Formats: sequence, structure tokens, C-alpha cells
Amino acid sequence: MSNPIIEVQEHGQSIWYDFISRDLLLSGALRRLVETEGVRGVTSNPAIFEKAIAGTMDYDPAIAAYAAAGEHDPKLIFEHLAIHDIQMGCDVLRPVFDLSQGHDGFVSLEVSPRLAFDTAGTLEEAHRLWTAVGRPNLMIKVPATNEGIAAIEELIASGINVNATLLFSVDYYKGVHEAYIKGLERFVEGGGKPDQVASVASFFVSRIDAMVDKHISQSADDASIEDEAKNRLAKLSGRVAIANAVDAYGVFKTELEGERWQALAKQGARPQRVLWASTGTKSPELPKTLYVDALIGPHTVNTVPAATLDAFREEGSAKNILGDGGQELVDQSRALLQETHDQGIVLREITDILLEQGCEAFCDAFDQLLDAVAKKRDKLATRA
Repeated sequence: MSNPIIEVQEHGQSIWYDFISRDLLLSGALRRLVETEGVRGVTSNPAIFEKAIAGTMDYDPAIAAYAAAGEHDPKLIFEHLAIHDIQMGCDVLRPVFDLSQGHDGFVSLEVSPRLAFDTAGTLEEAHRLWTAVGRPNLMIKVPATNEGIAAIEELIASGINVNATLLFSVDYYKGVHEAYIKGLERFVEGGGKPDQVASVASFFVSRIDAMVDKHISQSADDASIEDEAKNRLAKLSGRVAIANAVDAYGVFKTELEGERWQALAKQGARPQRVLWASTGTKSPELPKTLYVDALIGPHTVNTVPAATLDAFREEGSAKNILGDGGQELVDQSRALLQETHDQGIVLREITDILLEQGCEAFCDAFDQLLDAVAKKRDKLATRA
């Protein structure tokens, strides 16, 4: 039976699931999502693993076994657990990967968030995880900091699939896409076949509206701001994040028309699809499927948490918004972004803050995760 999750594929989009856990894998729930619901990929991050490992007892037997075997480093124990989950996830998605000839069916695993500003450390860990998982439909997630972007080029050049994550700024997105093209060019120069490499650029959405709406709310209480300006600000609520995403998509389409990309495409290279992340709405006043409905189009992915997946299945609208909107939609979005700037909201300042906060949040989740693993290790060792 068809549903919006399946129907968006007609417009060039894939829905990925932004969650992974041992129970999801062993219960067969992920397999059902893939085989009957239309899910075509999985993403993970430190916060997701922290919730899965620290919040359940599903991993306790494995933690106890690793500890009994003499493994006491919580980071290495976590890596054992994560690698096993990712391998199982890749195996569930492998039929999608094979049938799509490597276009879809990926599972993402992120390097340690502590390496977000360490190019060499990111490269070392990415290569190690790539080898340890040993699946062609793995994607290594790398935060799109300046140091991360440098690592992305190197990884693509070595034939490793990359999910460039924590993108908020269109300028940083341009840097990521340039790294992808440079990496592919180097890969081809070294004798590699470009159709063997895949990548997505994970552009975060909802957090931008949350920050902008906070500014709008503060302005509404400021007696020094005229009513007309407040009204113009209020009209921006819930609209800036989508406009920013459409702006990035416009850059993506322009890049596909360039000579460098066309030369790679003739050799079989795949576009670095734009992946919409953080697409669950933060405000209860906004429709639950807002950031899915508005960003459907060719060469895109939307990775959604469970609640958003359920909502989109039941009430989503599978319309080719980005494809049908064309340049007119991009122009309208850029005009709204100019209005945002005219009203004193500097989007680059917001995106820089969000990148910093995103790195910090994943580091915090990672630290909490390792602390939980260490506590479980000690507790289970005592019981033994």
C-alpha cells in the first residue's frame, strides 16, 4: 500500500530514518520500515546512541561480555556496540543499496564529535571506522566545520562515502560541495570510478526557525521597536528556515550546471544529494510535517525522527515543491532572506552559533554516553 513516504520517491526524494537501536534492529522493526513503509536509509549521531545505550538494558549483555574479555575503555566498548548496530543496519538496507545501484540504502556513523575541529584526527578515525564496519553502504558522518570540510575532501578522494553534517549556513554548504567535487576529481585522477562514491550534505532546518522566532519574540516585547517593524518581523515566523534551505538547494542546482560537475557526471559521478536534517518542528504551533512537505524535490533526502515519520505517513503531502517551484521559488526565498536581514536578523550570526551549539551538544551527548557505558561496565562487572 502506498503512502507519502513511498510517493516522494517519484519526485526524486528518499526518506531516511533518524534513529537506530539494538531493539529496532533485532525486533525486525527496521526491516518492516524498509520493506513495507518506504524508508531508504538510516542516520545516527551521538545523541541517538546515547539514548539507545544509556536508556535501555538492550546493550548490557554485550557490555558485560566486552568487560569480561578485558576491554575497559568506554569509548572502545561503545565503538564495538555501535559498529555491530551499524553493520546490522547496513545489512537490512543492503537490498535497497543493490537495487538502486548504490544510489540509496545507506547507514551513517559519525566520527567522535570531539574531532570536529581536528582534520587529522577525523581522517584517522573515519578510515578506522570504515574498515571496521566493512560495508559498502556505510556513510561516515563528518561535521562541516572548516576542519571537517578539509577532511571531507580527503575522504571522498580515497573513495569513502561521506555524510557532511551540521550544515546551517549556505556558505558552508558551498564549501562542502566544493570539497565533494575536488575529492571526486582526485579520486578519478587516481584511477577510481566516481560511481563508487556517494555523499550527502546534511542541511539542518528547524533550529534556524527556533532561533529566529526567539528573536521575533524578544522584539515583540521591546517598546523601542515600532509596531510596523514588529509586524514585518512577525511575518517571518516559521518561514526563514525553509527559505534558507531553498537557497541552499538553488546553489546545488546551479552547481550541477557547472562544467566541472558535468565532466564528472559524464563519467558516472552521483550528485551529492542535499539531505534535510532536524526536520521535526520545535513549535507546537507549526504543522508536524512542515519541514518535510515543503522540501520535497529531485536529488534530496529527508531524515526524520520517529514522530515526524509517523506524522508524514498519516498526513504528509508528497508534492514536488522544489522541482515544480523552480527558480521562482528560489528567488522568492532569497527575497525573504533579504527581508530577514533588513529587519536586523543576521542569519550568518545565527548559523555560526548553531554550528557551535551543535558541536557542543554532540560532545555533551558523547560524554554522557561514555559515562553511562563506564557505569554499566562497572555495575555489570560487580554482578559477575
